[in-house]
Amino acid sequence: MTSPLLSPRERAACLWAEHFTRNTARENPGVLEEVKRRFTDGEIVEMSLMSGKQGMMNRFMDSFAIPIENEGEVNKIKKSVRGNPDKMKAYLQSLIDNWPEEFPEPNPDE
Repeated sequence: MTSPLLSPRERAACLWAEHFTRNTARENPGVLEEVKRRFTDGEIVEMSLMSGKQGMMNRFMDSFAIPIENEGEVNKIKKSVRGNPDKMKAYLQSLIDNWPEEFPEPNPDE
């Protein structure tokens, strides 16, 4: 929450996700007011839905001991110590080739 890389609005979103997921309303009742200074009611509902969905999926996967990633993929990552420069170059080129000419304006921080 103290990272200089996050804007005040991004910090408020992280605060809300943590508050919503851990149900810290009793311990920290001022979180909603803090978040309301940065987001509209609709945005708060949307963030709540996303946090709730992610939390539900995590609990489901954990309860049934379902691995999040295919074991083969996890093992490939563990074994990989060096990226393939040709694949990296191809990936970056595909980003450049598909880069949009215009981006929508972000919501301004207050």
